[in-house]
Amino acid sequence: MRRHSIIARLGPADRQAVASRDSASARTEIRYIDGEHRLGFGLGQLTDQLAARGIHPSDNAIDLAILAATVTAADTRISRSMESQDTWTREIALYLPVAEPDLWTTHARLVERILDFLTGDRWQLVFRARHPTYKKILGARRSLVGAPFTSVCLFSGGLDSFIAAVDLLAAKKNPLFVSHYWDISTSSQKLCAQRIGTVYGEIDPRHVRARIGFPNDLVKGSAAEKTTRGRSFLFLAMAALAASGLAKPEIYVPENGLISLNVPLDPLRLGAWSTRTTHPFYLARWQELLAALGVAGHIENSYRFQTKGEMISGCAKPGFIRQYVGETISCSSIAKARFKKLKPGHCGHCTPCLIRRAAIAGALGKDPTTYSLLVLSAKPLNAKSAESEDIRSFQLMARRLASQPHVEEILIHKPGPLSDYPSTDVAAYAAVFRRGVEEVDAIVKNVIVRP
Repeated sequence: MRRHSIIARLGPADRQAVASRDSASARTEIRYIDGEHRLGFGLGQLTDQLAARGIHPSDNAIDLAILAATVTAADTRISRSMESQDTWTREIALYLPVAEPDLWTTHARLVERILDFLTGDRWQLVFRARHPTYKKILGARRSLVGAPFTSVCLFSGGLDSFIAAVDLLAAKKNPLFVSHYWDISTSSQKLCAQRIGTVYGEIDPRHVRARIGFPNDLVKGSAAEKTTRGRSFLFLAMAALAASGLAKPEIYVPENGLISLNVPLDPLRLGAWSTRTTHPFYLARWQELLAALGVAGHIENSYRFQTKGEMISGCAKPGFIRQYVGETISCSSIAKARFKKLKPGHCGHCTPCLIRRAAIAGALGKDPTTYSLLVLSAKPLNAKSAESEDIRSFQLMARRLASQPHVEEILIHKPGPLSDYPSTDVAAYAAVFRRGVEEVDAIVKNVIVRP
């Protein structure tokens, strides 16, 4: 087990000695700016696209994006199994140059709290002033005319964000769509955007995509890490970067309520096994952070009280969704199909796939998606196999909800606090959790899992 210190530097002139608080930790340095004063590792790709659309981010939003990229570097390049005592919890310190070090230091604990909650690791953040050479990272504003966008919407290529994009455009909103792409799991983004463009006009002017990431051997002596619990910190930072150049925009984070809450379906799903990428507590802390940094934008998950099936049924263009639903990607790991010598695609049995299958079956009837596990009830499933794991979990939770009235009112507090919200919201979260499980139970209740 090793503790890690990641030192972010802005460029060749940034040679200031940075002393690690833990001298025994493994040090890794990342230089973000090359000789052309352009941000690297995909950040420059994003800022260039924003500038081309008349969006000029604030200094604090730029620092937030660099912080998020550094979090991504640590999260994806420090192996949990190799670098932690319990095969999960890593100890990571980040050292970052920022425009306003006093402001960031004041709110360091808030950021640490966000990251601890999101990833299950132990984070420390240390801020220092930018080197004078990099007092301004981006060039001057090229136009006095502001960007026309009134909101920013994350666009993953999944079904939820596809529905959100259609709903926003159908309501004659003027959103900018922000995407992060990396591997085949995000390959649907461009195609989904093109489909939307056939109805609402050319989508490219309102869509920015960036590939922000790091080489596998960034951290010497460590293998890469595939759990990516910290990915939504990067996604929200990308949205905030865009929002900071707009006037009081909404930041839409579209996710159905069942996934957003991500209540553990069985006792083994607590803690490390429970992702929190859009959990209400996490989004509330993000809103607090944006306010502290003076970054414009109100974070909104408009679908937090809807199941995925309800999102489909309530979409402004249900016929359009029916036509192209099969081109969205929901699976937690579409590359798993290779183990069955199949093309990359939906496995059909992970939690996101089950929620997708149930939603489409209930709202549309016919599901055009090709799943590796094509028919859930074709034959009894082995309880020890990966194919049965999440199916059995949903079955057990459905039975629990049926036998224990109102137990959902207790269960929804397990993934994280809901104290930021009024009692009416808490009741709505409990209700959407129950409806979501019942929605999935409709397709798994007759599946036989043995023993």
